[in-house]
Amino acid sequence: MPVKQLMILIAGPYRSGTNDDPALIQQNVDAMNETALTVYRMGHLPVLGEWFALPLIETAGSKTTGDEIFNSMFHPVAIRLISFCDAVLRIGGASQGADEMIRIGQEHGKTIFRDLGEIPLAE
Repeated sequence: MPVKQLMILIAGPYRSGTNDDPALIQQNVDAMNETALTVYRMGHLPVLGEWFALPLIETAGSKTTGDEIFNSMFHPVAIRLISFCDAVLRIGGASQGADEMIRIGQEHGKTIFRDLGEIPLAE
């Protein structure tokens, strides 16, 4: 049965398991973007914290992944974004950051999905 459209934060690994290798980080981003496209095609509005945080981090003058500017903004932006979302979808492998998004989503009473198959189609 279709449900109302949801804004769903896609939470997956960004740096985890990459040793900050830009090509491996991009693979993680690509996986989240591909998942976001699937969620969109299901009738929902997907969002990634990266879509908001990375341009801000660059504009603020970050020079490298994991520097002080990066760390002061990357997860905090996603945490702020959760309050605007209806749900969080956890994808991918091990990731302390993605697990933190799930924990905070639960604390805020958000619906937590752990598989695309759990997400109902939107009206």
